[in-house]
This record gives sequence, C-alpha cells and structure tokens, in this order.
Amino acid sequence: MKTDRLLLNRGAVLLGARPEEVVPLAWAFAYFFCLLCGYSILRPVRDEMAIEGGITNLPWLMSATFVTMAVATPLFGWLSARCSRYRLLLTIYVFFIANLVIFYVSMSSHWYAEWVARGFFVWLSVFNLFVVSVFWSFMDDLFTPEQGARLFGVIAAGGSSGALLGPLLTTGLTFFVSVPVLMLVSSGFLVLCLGCIDRLERWGSGRTAHHRPSPGDPLEGGVLAGIRLTLSSPYLLGICGYIGLLTMTATFLYFEQTRLVSDYLDQPEARTRLFSAIDFTTNLLTWMTQLFLTNRVVGRWGLVAGLMCLPAISAAGFLGIALWPTLAVYVAFSVLRRVSEYALSKPSREVLFTALSREEKYKAKNFIDTAVSRGGDAFTAWLVTALKSLGVTTIQIAWTLVPVMVFWMWLASVLAKRKERMKERT
Repeated sequence: MKTDRLLLNRGAVLLGARPEEVVPLAWAFAYFFCLLCGYSILRPVRDEMAIEGGITNLPWLMSATFVTMAVATPLFGWLSARCSRYRLLLTIYVFFIANLVIFYVSMSSHWYAEWVARGFFVWLSVFNLFVVSVFWSFMDDLFTPEQGARLFGVIAAGGSSGALLGPLLTTGLTFFVSVPVLMLVSSGFLVLCLGCIDRLERWGSGRTAHHRPSPGDPLEGGVLAGIRLTLSSPYLLGICGYIGLLTMTATFLYFEQTRLVSDYLDQPEARTRLFSAIDFTTNLLTWMTQLFLTNRVVGRWGLVAGLMCLPAISAAGFLGIALWPTLAVYVAFSVLRRVSEYALSKPSREVLFTALSREEKYKAKNFIDTAVSRGGDAFTAWLVTALKSLGVTTIQIAWTLVPVMVFWMWLASVLAKRKERMKERT
C-alpha cells in the first residue's frame, strides 16, 4: 500500500498533478485520446475527398460547413438550457455515433457517392470543432483555473496520443478493409468516450455535491445566448480575433498545400499516404512537446508564451513561403505550425476560458469555437479565391500576412494580461 502510494505521488509530481488529481486526470487523458483517435482515423479520408471533389469546390464546402455551424450553434444553446451537463454530452455523442453508422451504410451502398463525399467533408469539419469544443468546455467546468494551468498540457497530450494512433490505424486498416468500415471503427472510439464522460461526471458531481446550483445542472439563457455573451464582452471579442487570425492563416495554408499536393501527386493512394505521413509526424512532435515542454514553457514564461508561440512561428513560416514557395516549405511550415497550435496555443487558449461563468464556458465558447471558426474558414476561402482571380499571387499574400502575424502576437499579449487581471479579481 505504501509502495503504491509512493508511486502515485511520484507520478503526480512528474505530471504536475496532486495525488487526488491523478484519477480524473487519467480519465480526461483517456477521453481526449479516444476522441481524437476516432477523428484522426477519418481525417486523411476527408483530405483526399477534398481533392477528389475538386479544389475549386472547397469554398462552397467551407461555406456549407459555416451554414451548418450557424444552424447547430443555437440548437446547442437550446439543448444546453434543457439538459444537465451529463445528458447534454451523452446526447451529442450518441448523435454523432448514429451519423457514422449512416455514413457507413451510405458509402457501402454507393448511394449518390459524390454527394455523400461532399456531405462527409462538411460533417467531419463540423464534428471536429464541435466535439473538441464541448470537450474543453467540460474540462473548463471540471477543473479550476489553477488546475487548468497545470494539467491542460497533459490532457492535451492525451489527444495527441490518440491523434498519433489514428493515422497509423487508417494506413494499416485500409490494406484489409474498405473505407466505409473506418466509420464503424471511429464510432467505436466515440463509444469509449461515453465511459470516460461517465467517470469524470461522477468525480465532478461528487466534488461539488454541496454546491447549489450544481455544475451539472442545465445552463440558463436562450438559444442565442452564446452570441449575446460574446458580443457584449471585449475579452471574448479579443479571443474571437485570436481564433479568427488562426483560422484565416490555417485556411490559406490548407488551400495552397492541397493545391501543391494535387499538382505533385496524381494518385489518390499516394496523396492519402502523404496526408497520413504529415498527420503522423505532426502528432508525434505534438505529443513529445506536450508531454515534456508545454508545462515548462508556460510555467516559466507564463500564459503569454503559449499564446504567442503560434503567431511567431506563423510569421517565420509565411516569410519562408514568400521567399521559397515550394511543397517542402509548405509541409514543414504546416507541421511546425500545427505542433505549436496543438501543444502550446490550444492549451493556453483553453486557460483563457477557465475564469468565465459556466454559461460563457459552454455557450459563448461553443459559438466562438464553431461558428466563428468555420465562418473564418468560409470567408478566407472566398477571399483567397477572389484575390487569385484578380491576379494576386501566393507570394504577395504571404508577404502581406507577415505584419498581420506581428499584430496577432500583440493581441496574444493583451489577452494574457487581461486573463491575469481577471484571475486577481477572482
């Protein structure tokens, strides 16, 4: 017993956790692992479908994603005002599991294959942002701001571990099963998420059983509360600006990288393997960074370091594209950018939400993470298309983005300072 307790204490110290936090931390790690593994199994399929459907159709697909998000956000607000936290999470996951079963049947039957492929691209784009946003809302609700600063890097590493396994499963399974079967494999990981949610809810409810209202109770406010809360808060508007710049630059990079891959490789299998290799490399580096560097960087230099890393790397990356616009530069930039986003920027952004009210954590955060993010995708897609039609080159756009990245760094510092002032008041 003493030996087990000693090992538990040593493990807690290594992870930056207290002994009583190890069990919920392990369930949160497992939850994010299953969630992103299930998503990452399907991501290479979506990227290949983007090319198969025609790169010129990407603005339309991203616009369809934004419209879907715009409809889903008020529905989420309506549901969250009527369901407990536990029932809300179960409803969302059961819904997406059922969707995957429907895609499996549709793909296996080859019904309207072209439209099913387009629908899957939109669905996966919505699914990714929606379930990840709800996951972090749940984490923000369960853990205090102080716990979040210590533990969110480790929890994020759980997601990266799952994202690391997902592309490997995709590559291996496609030698033995058809693509539609991947829908069922992914849905199996979502079922495992339900078990993790149950364990975390028990821990959270037991810890706050003496509080009324309980954090598990339904949220207050109407269906458009997320929009109202966001527009009435300069702090949340600042977060919108941060995420908007992230989305704008990510979409531009995705467009150009997809175009170059299509030009360089003419075989679908070769393109899928390249996308899987990029995902695997990104997830491996992200996992190592989250496990060994994230807590140390934020602990030594503060939240501002985690928030500013992505804009700084983006500034260097767009400078590189402006000078050497080759596929190798795009791939290297894409990998480094995604590593800094998932390992440093994402956990740091989630800490920004820990000081907010429960209604803001779920409704405003969901609106920002989904509708605002996908709106930025659609806007950027059409903007890039319009600029290209006017004769603006990729190199010229890249040069323009360099000073924009400097502004993004300034915004990151402002948000970090504002978060610290809010922490002092609480």
